[in-house]
Amino acid sequence: MGKRREARERAVQFLFQHDLNPPENLELELATFWNSQRAAALEEEKGPAKWGEVTELPPPTVEEAELRLFAEPLIRGTLEHRAAIDEKIKSHARNWDFHRIAAVDRNIMRLAIYEMLHRQDIPPVVSINEAVDIAKKFSTEDSGKFVNGILDKIRSEILRPARDVK
Repeated sequence: MGKRREARERAVQFLFQHDLNPPENLELELATFWNSQRAAALEEEKGPAKWGEVTELPPPTVEEAELRLFAEPLIRGTLEHRAAIDEKIKSHARNWDFHRIAAVDRNIMRLAIYEMLHRQDIPPVVSINEAVDIAKKFSTEDSGKFVNGILDKIRSEILRPARDVK
C-alpha cells in the first residue's frame, strides 16, 4: 500500500472518531490518535504487553512522520470546511437523510471532497479512486458504488483541470 493511501486511511479513521465523539481539544486528540497508532504498530511488531508491563513508545519513525505530515493537513482542512462539505453531500445524496449515511462513508466522502475542492496538487480522479478503495476496505462493496456516485457528481461541478500541467 502506498504511503498516501495509508495516510488517507489514518485521516479517515481520525475523522470517523471525531464525527462520533468530537473532542474538546483537537491538538490533544490528534496527539493521542498518533500515539495510539504507534502503540498499535509496536504491539503488532513485538506482541502485546504482559500484565503490569509498561511499554514506552519510541520516537516516531521517518515513515510515521511522513504519514502524519500528509494526513494531518487533510484532517484539519476537512474539519475546517466540514459544514460546506456536508452541504455538498446533502445536495447530491437525494433521498438519503444525511445522518443515515454510514458514518464511515460520510467521512470518506468528506475527505475526498476536501481534496477535490481545496488541494490543487491532487487530481480529483485520484481523490475519488482513493475514496472508493477506502470505502470498499472499511465499509462495504455497495459503499464503494455509493461513494463513487456522489463524488463523481461533485467532481463534475469542479472547474479545474484534472491535472495542472507545468
